[in-house]
Amino acid sequence: MQPRIDFYTASPDALKAMIALETAVSKLPLEKSLIELVKLRASQINGCAFCVDMHTADARKSGETERRLYAVSVWREAPFFTDRERAALAWTESLTRVSETHAPDADYELLSSQFSPSEQVDLSLAIATINSWNRLAVGFRKMPQA
Repeated sequence: MQPRIDFYTASPDALKAMIALETAVSKLPLEKSLIELVKLRASQINGCAFCVDMHTADARKSGETERRLYAVSVWREAPFFTDRERAALAWTESLTRVSETHAPDADYELLSSQFSPSEQVDLSLAIATINSWNRLAVGFRKMPQA
């Protein structure tokens, strides 16, 4: 695949806003390891090679194990994730596929059993942000470095 345009240089003001949002997400009081799992799972669903590459590397740098990273795509069947991580991954899938799932009550109940109301909003914002990055990277064919 060939990259289409460099969205950073094509619209620098819009990207400044996205970077500001990403900076705000990075400061949310949620576990950084949890946020990386969420970013990785959304990126897998969206088929974003650039983001999958980046978030697996970031997660490894932060101490995440290879075993857990390999299992993110099959988290429901893998015994390596906490109840809180499972709730976050289920919510990630629900919001990433919102046109199909409509954020079902069961996923919301699971979310609310593990996260406070403010954490629910923070997590949802993190999910929305990675989905926005995925759409830019996939749409404009941003490629990971070989």
